Amino acid sequence: MMDYYDVSGCYILRPWSFKIWAEIKKFFTAEIEELGVEECYFPMFVSAKALNLEKDHVEGFAPEVAWVTKAGQSDLAEPIAVRPTSETIMYPAYAKWIQSHRDLPLRLNQWCNVVRWEFKNPQPFLRTREFLWQEGHTAFATKEESDKEVREILELYRRVYEEVLAVPVVPGKKSENEKFAGGLYTTTVEGFIPTTGRAIQGATSHSLGQNFAKMFEITVEDPEKRGQKSFVWQNSWGLTTRTIGVMVMVHGDDKGLVLPPRCANIQVVVVPVGITAKTTPEEEAKIYAYVEDIVKICKPAGVRAKADLRDTYTPGYKFNHWEMRGVPIRLEVGPKDIAKNEVRCVIRHNGVASQLPRDNLKKSLPQLLNQIQNDMFTKAKAERDSHLIRMERFEDGFVETLDKKNMILAPWCERVACEKEVKDRSAKIALAGEAADEKAPSMGAKTLCIPFTQPTENPIKPGVTKCFACEHKAVSYTMWGRSY
Repeated sequence: MMDYYDVSGCYILRPWSFKIWAEIKKFFTAEIEELGVEECYFPMFVSAKALNLEKDHVEGFAPEVAWVTKAGQSDLAEPIAVRPTSETIMYPAYAKWIQSHRDLPLRLNQWCNVVRWEFKNPQPFLRTREFLWQEGHTAFATKEESDKEVREILELYRRVYEEVLAVPVVPGKKSENEKFAGGLYTTTVEGFIPTTGRAIQGATSHSLGQNFAKMFEITVEDPEKRGQKSFVWQNSWGLTTRTIGVMVMVHGDDKGLVLPPRCANIQVVVVPVGITAKTTPEEEAKIYAYVEDIVKICKPAGVRAKADLRDTYTPGYKFNHWEMRGVPIRLEVGPKDIAKNEVRCVIRHNGVASQLPRDNLKKSLPQLLNQIQNDMFTKAKAERDSHLIRMERFEDGFVETLDKKNMILAPWCERVACEKEVKDRSAKIALAGEAADEKAPSMGAKTLCIPFTQPTENPIKPGVTKCFACEHKAVSYTMWGRSY
């Protein structure tokens, strides 16, 4: 899927992984175009002056900003930053383009690369210094329009994970402490990796309010108050190549990758079997021709298929080769299958084998791929749900429950001070016990999100339900956990 590069924290995406990104891009682009979002591209460099215009925003990214200071042997008069995100690159142009309420809404998206010079342990796909993403930046006349889009985009992110990658996520709102720097509020879809017991932020859709509009003077003439200006309401939203890493960790097993059919580079691999030293050239040619015919049947049915006709490898080697790469379906063709006008079908994610009639493959393979996609999601969701534990008090074993690779849903007051206290308390207890995971060293728990879907059984009683961690009253049930 990837290879290492000689710049630390940067990786080469090979075709096997880049195809997954291409499928995500195809799905998401089609959906946002239906909403009226248009594609564009802005430069990757931002001046220090523009970057420093928004104080909270630049403070949030300052440690990770990469700066260009030289051109050849000459020092630049002013250092230029490589984009960590594009608000400060795009919004000076928005201030020029938006003059009247008739110029709204302005809804642009770009697919590009971003550099964030993190000093934590780099991990392929999950935490890299350069990564690919899409970033949408929009402007509206009213807060109501802005709020509506925030949730529409978040729903598309949920669908990317659940419908394309077969990964269950929880949509919700970030706490004040975890929201996007300089924004009004942040919504998120949160994933979970059962093997490590850690949550992972999947994608975010931010309401920027009027904060950036005020900094960059993005205003329109108020149609109801002639001569008066009003600031626009803005959003930004992004999805990154982290999606690939999340999918790999949720579905992978001891044999290697397990790819959901909708994003797999190859959905069906066809392997000839039963060729021995006694097989005549005519019999071998018949088997190969049958294999190639199967591939020809697949393509008009919209199935991405490949014949593995390499004669230097055994069938067992080929089985392992494609299992490790996660191909959803393997079809085997031998003399006995040809005699019955069938193929032997082996499903990657559960190992189930069966015989399929050749004449029905055009119909049965797409149906089987859809079934595999649904089964993978159902399995992953059941696993995730089994690790989401409801808890009413910190003293009921908060840290011990996290240590068992779980997330926790608990009533919370939503105060910043309380979240910091929980993080400190849980870290101290954890560090007194087992050692931290070196690839995700923070053992303290933090809020993952405030789920939009709150419990219906014994819900929050305003003014009555207590926060699980302090003496204040709870506002919502909130997901807590250790996170990448």
